[in-house]
Amino acid sequence: MSEEGAFNVKDVLVEMKDLSDSMLDLAYSAVLYSNPEIAKVVSRLEEKMHSLLYKVRIAIMLGTRNLEDAIAFSAILQIASAAEKISNAAGDIAKIAELVDITRYLDQEDFEEAVINVRIKPASVLKDKTLKELKLETETGMGVLAIKRGSKWIYSPDENERLKGEDLVISSGPTEGIPVFCKMATGEEYKERRKEKEKEKEVAREKGIKRKRITEEIADIIADMKNMSELMVGLSYSAVMFDSKEIAEEVSDLEESMDRMKDELEISVIEAARGITNKSNFDELRGLLHVAISSEIISDAAYEIADVVLQDIQLHPVFSASIKESDEVILKLDAKNEDIYRKTLKELKIETRTGMFILAIRRKDGKWVYNPAGDAAIKKGDLLIMRGPKEGEEKIKEIVSRQ
Repeated sequence: MSEEGAFNVKDVLVEMKDLSDSMLDLAYSAVLYSNPEIAKVVSRLEEKMHSLLYKVRIAIMLGTRNLEDAIAFSAILQIASAAEKISNAAGDIAKIAELVDITRYLDQEDFEEAVINVRIKPASVLKDKTLKELKLETETGMGVLAIKRGSKWIYSPDENERLKGEDLVISSGPTEGIPVFCKMATGEEYKERRKEKEKEKEVAREKGIKRKRITEEIADIIADMKNMSELMVGLSYSAVMFDSKEIAEEVSDLEESMDRMKDELEISVIEAARGITNKSNFDELRGLLHVAISSEIISDAAYEIADVVLQDIQLHPVFSASIKESDEVILKLDAKNEDIYRKTLKELKIETRTGMFILAIRRKDGKWVYNPAGDAAIKKGDLLIMRGPKEGEEKIKEIVSRQ
């Protein structure tokens, strides 16, 4: 492949990966807040993704010179096609927000990565500062997905974007980072919406959804499917980046688990639909099924990415270069800092301190712990697989690998 062709493919792959990641967060933001405006943004980005896949196909065809090139680039094309499928599924999730409000079935506290909307108030310490100056991801763990300024949307703002008063900021990150981020944005202490949520549930019961147990089951399954689909995407890119069949096989196992979870949700939705005569309630349940189907499609796409490793296909170096230049880096680090041994992830506050999300831990005995919970402790000999912002790379290395 010519140097110019490689450069083009690399740049497009970087944009495709970043775009599909952001679209997923924005899509869930649309349904979490029942916000049709965000849904329309996702729809426009979906069209952009189609164009990017077309560019990749053209560049690969122009750059292929022999059979060896064709084999290497076929894997890149498979990954690019999977990224587009993820964006399509994100688009389908977002469209639900334009049709029906399903927020009472969604509990952000069950999501490992929250998506929140916060308006910049006059007392905010964020006002009139650039994202580069603020370093929000490494200070709070929260990354800015989009900004609404008046009627204008700024998607995936660059580091030189300056936040202004009354900006509506959509950000994603660990739930532990929400209080700090919200206080910085508003100048006020963050107040949880527990009482408001209880009131909403009571209203829901008065409307006819009296089987609280089933409703909570649905909320739990939806949250689990969201968490697992996002985990699978991160693991699939990790498997390819580090050429790890172990991680790729885990993605394959998780894909089967997603199928079972979708079946469970379908049964719960059928149970919840018994005796319902209100059309709006039926529309809500249909919306939940669409979220589940789309989440399962995301898991299938993640498996397609990991399948490149399972098929022993040697990727062209342009893929690794694209991952390294992505907004989100994927790292593999040995736990060499004795100060963190026997401390839990919750105690270390890695996500809020660095913005890095731990996808997996490989213990010294070879056992893998995928999607480790907050009570998972770091041990001597651990190997950590993680993803997060470039700005957090040096911080996480200092915490994990410092001798």
